[in-house]
Amino acid sequence: MFTSRAKFHATVATVATMAAALIGLGAGTANAAGWPPLQEGAYLYSGTQGSGTVSTVDLGDFGTCHTLSTPARSLQIANGSASVVVYPAAACTGATSWASGSLAQSDLPYAALSYRVVPA
Repeated sequence: MFTSRAKFHATVATVATMAAALIGLGAGTANAAGWPPLQEGAYLYSGTQGSGTVSTVDLGDFGTCHTLSTPARSLQIANGSASVVVYPAAACTGATSWASGSLAQSDLPYAALSYRVVPA
C-alpha cells in the first residue's frame, strides 16, 4: 500500500509541475498578445508587434521592388512558397537586407522603406 501511495503522491507532484509550466506558457503567450491573429498572406506594419498602418504584400508578384509610403517596422507572413525581403532604403537599396522566411511574425531590425517577394 505504501508503494501505491508513493506513486499517487508522485503523480500529484507531476501534475502540479505540469500545471505550473502550462501557466507559465500562458503568461508568455500573453506577452505576444499585441500581434494580430496569424492569417494566410503577408503583411507589413508601420508599428512594432503588428501595430499601426497595414500594407498587404502581393505574394504572387515575385521580384518586383515596392517602395512603401510609410516605413514598415514589423512583418507577418504565413505562406509556404514565398518570403519577403525588406530594405532600409527606397528602390530595394541600402547597406543590408532582411529576409522573412515563409512563416514569420517579427519586428524588423530597422524601418524598411522597400521590399520584394522572393521564392521561399
